[in-house]
Parts: sequence; structure tokens; C-alpha cells
Amino acid sequence: MNKSNNLSESVIFPKGEELPEMFSKYFSGKAWLSMLVPRDNEFNCPIGNVTFEPGCRNNWHKHPGGQILLVTGGRGYYQEEGKLAQELNPGDIVKIHPNVKHWHGAAHDSWFVHLSVETNVSAGTAEWLEPVTDEEYNKLE
Repeated sequence: MNKSNNLSESVIFPKGEELPEMFSKYFSGKAWLSMLVPRDNEFNCPIGNVTFEPGCRNNWHKHPGGQILLVTGGRGYYQEEGKLAQELNPGDIVKIHPNVKHWHGAAHDSWFVHLSVETNVSAGTAEWLEPVTDEEYNKLE
């Protein structure tokens, strides 16, 4: 289990650019994105490398077409509404069914890196919801 908080040990794909405000407003903390496969009609399967600084997480949200997370570095969490959060480590795969309310992000003490695979993108874009509260998040450590 890699519990390193050293980002250089978690980098496989390019870190990318810090999220622009249109997306960063849905994150608590800093995150970076490198689109490895862009959203286009040819492949219809966008894949982004997402890097979270320690303590960063995204808001609760839903993907109408579902999502797959492939964890490549660091340590983080994934939680579906009404279920306990699960710890994520390199090599973990999370299959998120369409319209399931969830969040994911880094542990308090570790960077977290995953590939985000958007599935069935013709169903629509993500629906961003309320932030994960500090109270909810702080229960995880």
C-alpha cells in the first residue's frame, strides 16, 4: 500500500493545469487536470488524469452516464450517498453507475491521483451538488 505524500512518486501521466474556476468552484482545495483523451465524437470516452493536493475533494455530484475511476497514485476516498466512504489506493478501480450521488478526493495526508473515465457521455454532463462538509470529511481520519 503506497501511503506516500510525495507527488513525484504518484505521477504516471502529466499533472496538467490547475483546474479553471469553472471547475475549481466544485472542489475544496487545489486539483489539476490533464485530459488524456478529449471529449469528442470520435471516441466518445473522455479520460482525464486528475491530481488532488492533500485534503482536496470534490463536491457531491452525479454523472448521468456513469464514471470509472482508475487510481494511479497516493491515497484517497470515494463515497456514495448513504454508504460508508472507502479508502482508495493505487490499482483500485471504482465503477460508478449512472446518476449515483458521490464524491472522491485525497486523504488528509496524501496526494491522490486517478484517471477519470466518463462513460456514456451522450447522456449528459456531470451535475455538481453541495460540498462535502468538513465534518463529513474529518470523520475519515
